[in-house]
Amino acid sequence: MSFPLALHSVSYAGVWPGQARLSLEDFFQRAKSLGFDAVMLMAKRPHLSPLDHNLESCGQIRQYLDKLGLRVACLAGYNDFCQAADRPDIPTREMQLLYIRDLCRMAHELDCNLVRVFTGFGTPHLSPQQQWDNCVQALREAAGHFAAPYGITIGVQNHHDVAVHHDSLFDLLQEIDLPNCKAMFDAWSPALQGIDIAAAVKEMAPYIVHTTVADYVRRPRFRYEPALVNYSREPDAIRAVPMGEGFIDYRSFFQALREMGYSGYVAYEMCSPLRGGGSEDNLDCCAKQFVRYLKEL
Repeated sequence: MSFPLALHSVSYAGVWPGQARLSLEDFFQRAKSLGFDAVMLMAKRPHLSPLDHNLESCGQIRQYLDKLGLRVACLAGYNDFCQAADRPDIPTREMQLLYIRDLCRMAHELDCNLVRVFTGFGTPHLSPQQQWDNCVQALREAAGHFAAPYGITIGVQNHHDVAVHHDSLFDLLQEIDLPNCKAMFDAWSPALQGIDIAAAVKEMAPYIVHTTVADYVRRPRFRYEPALVNYSREPDAIRAVPMGEGFIDYRSFFQALREMGYSGYVAYEMCSPLRGGGSEDNLDCCAKQFVRYLKEL
């Protein structure tokens, strides 16, 4: 089984220092030339922000992609349902739900059936249970009220603090209990947690609809302690490297996906400082290596 491949536009969005930035049209052409089947679109500036795009422009984008022979794998939303908990007078959750509602409408116009969202980052202003409840309520409303009428699935990526462990993410999706609220399950997070990736995939199998891929190496960090004339250990830094050169066991990850019958997209992203820098040449080289790596598997 070969997986259809998507390139995340965040890879060419200039979001980290030194990273090249392409317009959406140039990015589409680049994705096609690099051998991808589809694109994953960053739903914020400088790419597909609802502030700059409407249903008409999305229709034009869809026509352009049709000519190139590309599809939209998903729209990548950016949210935090625990944000601004210290200011409950500001309707922050409602603002984020409006954003997700707009993404669902845009996705429908782009002939795309998946919108990526997050849960929430931890905050001292809410108890763990309150953070959990915030995310459950918001995700249930996003999927049930705003996504379902358009035939859109809300994909929860295992990224933010709430439900980042796969057992908790499974519990979260069970509690939400909607057929169009699923998991966008990545290997990066469980690998950092020291978890058996294949076992995590098998547990999450009923919910996985998409995965986004990047590879990383660990770089030890130390802080000098003058009184001890020695160093104390700090948490490792994680640095992005070309596919297959990092510590994440992607062979086991993809084998587990095959065994569960996964048929969704595998998206590649370069969303943090990358070995070799952020020039177009280096980004292109890493994207090509990803395509080769997946085909060799």
